[in-house]
Amino acid sequence: MTPDVVVTDAGSPSDREVILRELVAYNDAVVGPSGARPLAVLLRDSQTAETLGGLWGRTSFDWLYVELLVIPEALRGQGLGAAVLAQAETEARARGCAGIWLDTFDFQARGFYEKLGFEVFGSIPGHPRGRERFFLRKTF
Repeated sequence: MTPDVVVTDAGSPSDREVILRELVAYNDAVVGPSGARPLAVLLRDSQTAETLGGLWGRTSFDWLYVELLVIPEALRGQGLGAAVLAQAETEARARGCAGIWLDTFDFQARGFYEKLGFEVFGSIPGHPRGRERFFLRKTF
C-alpha cells in the first residue's frame, strides 16, 4: 500500500487520535509509559463558579508542561498568577515531577516566570516575525 499525503486544516478528532496512539505506542516501547495526566488550576468566580482563567497543562515523563496560563487583565497584580503556579508546582511535586516547563512570547510574561525561578533554555527569534518565543523551565 502507498498512502496518500493529505494537507488539511480540518483534521478530525479521530485523525488526531490515530496519530497520538501511534506516537504513544512508539514512545512507550522505547522509554516506557509517560504517565501522562491532565492538570488544571482554575480561577473561578466565587458567586457564579464561572471559570475566569487559570492554568491548563499535563504531567508527562516526570515533568509538568504548562500549555496555557492566563490571569484576566482585571485580576492581574494581585498575586494570582504566582498562586496558580504555586498550586501547579505543589501538584507536580506530588506527582513525582522533576520540574515544570512552558513557553512565552517576548510580549507576554518572561520576567514574571523568571521572578518565580524559571530559566530560559531556548528561544525562537522571529516567532512571530519581529518578536521572540522563549522556552523556560524550573527544576525542583
